[in-house]
Amino acid sequence: MKAHHIPFVETGYFSSLICDYLSDKKELQSFHSGIPNDENLYQQALTKRKAFPAEMRAALCESLRQQYSELEMGSKVAQNIQLLGKQNTLTVTTGHQLCLMTGPLYFIYKIVSTIKLCQQLKEKHSDLDFVPIYWMATEDHDFDEISAFIFRGKKFQWNAELGGAVGKIETESLKPLLDLFKQELGSHPHGSVLKNLIEKSYETGGDLSRATRIFVHSLFQSYGLLIIDAHEAALKKHFIPYLKEELVNQCCEQKVLSQIENFKNEYSPHYKPQVNPRNLHLFFLEEGKRHRLIKSGNGFTWEGRAQSISSEDMMKWVEQFPEKFSPNVLLRPLYQEVILPNIAYIGGGGELAYWLELKSFFDAQKIPFPLLILRNAALFIDEKNVRKVSKLKLELKDLFLKKNTLINKKVRQISNIDLDLSPFKEQLKVQFDRLELLAKETDASFDGAVKAQKVKQFKGIDRLEQRLLKAQKTKLKDQVERLSLLHEQLFPGGKLQERVENFSDLYLQYGDKFVEFLMETFQPLSAEFSVVEG
Repeated sequence: MKAHHIPFVETGYFSSLICDYLSDKKELQSFHSGIPNDENLYQQALTKRKAFPAEMRAALCESLRQQYSELEMGSKVAQNIQLLGKQNTLTVTTGHQLCLMTGPLYFIYKIVSTIKLCQQLKEKHSDLDFVPIYWMATEDHDFDEISAFIFRGKKFQWNAELGGAVGKIETESLKPLLDLFKQELGSHPHGSVLKNLIEKSYETGGDLSRATRIFVHSLFQSYGLLIIDAHEAALKKHFIPYLKEELVNQCCEQKVLSQIENFKNEYSPHYKPQVNPRNLHLFFLEEGKRHRLIKSGNGFTWEGRAQSISSEDMMKWVEQFPEKFSPNVLLRPLYQEVILPNIAYIGGGGELAYWLELKSFFDAQKIPFPLLILRNAALFIDEKNVRKVSKLKLELKDLFLKKNTLINKKVRQISNIDLDLSPFKEQLKVQFDRLELLAKETDASFDGAVKAQKVKQFKGIDRLEQRLLKAQKTKLKDQVERLSLLHEQLFPGGKLQERVENFSDLYLQYGDKFVEFLMETFQPLSAEFSVVEG
């Protein structure tokens, strides 16, 4: 395998907000803790080390030991849990839903980016230790989002009507689906590894949280990745003051709304928030259900509940059952930073966009706001398609063009006639400039008529150019079809490969070398997209 790289901002697949963040645009600097570079990460480590309580560190280590109690954690994982007990150890975190078979490829890319950054930080700062964390979104309740994955263009769907926190969903009903998938894997040696992994994770009983931990641990234990399920009382009891504060004052809503206004005033009047705040950012968990809490008069309730709960009773519940209170997408980041000695969060563009809404809320809670890092990304091109790319003389940037744009550009390049009519437009502009001067010298009332005719003629040239292009595309039908097929294979449905395909296909081809290659190739602070020739 061989990797090439292209800056994220040149791919066309990232929002203007994220591109401006990556370029450290001045207007965004008040909304984050600094652009992720070695010096800023080191300073963040010193700040977090000082702010993180020893009591919380001890509770975190004990919880992790309990969560790994039924697994052979391996020496690297055991070492990292032990390191977490020391004041000089910080974490770098990524998080994701409990997608079947890890879901789309970028799940793997997020974790590899996190591990690689920890390795690089340790190499540069021997006085500190850095531990990679995967935060399992076990409390999420959107079953539809995690219930399917794509393998070689086929969708494998878990057809079940299940609710509540997804981490608590039992995996027993998955067996028929996984049997079908294992048939698709065939008799390939790397397929046997995946089958064994499925059997010891999803098919040994228990819930989705347990299955995901075993699956991901099997892939990354040699790198010391720590997998945390924060949905437990021992951890949430340390979040009780913040739960109470949210119930009483709704500070999150106030600060996020204020920050959204600041975005519009300081960054762009057209800014649209990734997530809009609610009055309350908490859910209440019951067996198989996750209720969104609503403030009702002097108490609280949720949809479908007949009676409200008094504020006094709700505070008692928080004290007695903190594990039943589940933070939503805007409050969860605070929970993460309260219970982890974390210095950076690695996520996708959408994740970073909603984190950027939270800086003033963190400041109000006196919790250090982590550095935000856009995860690494990759496009894998197999040998057959590498040859096609070479034959079609496509450049790296060309691959990221939208399909119609790519086809139009290539047709113009390979056409034996000039499809660019801009020289005619230049000549036309000269003629109309002279006509406008003539109109002003004779009768100014003709000026409007001349301008209208100018617009009409330019539109006519544009239509002729489009018709010429269309005619050439028909004439070059074979080349157009090859380009279209190539683009669809690399960008299924017009989306990035990593947002559609599951890692299983690449694992079948490369086995453990797939992750090893990513570890060698990814540079978490480079802000570059990797294009990999298979």
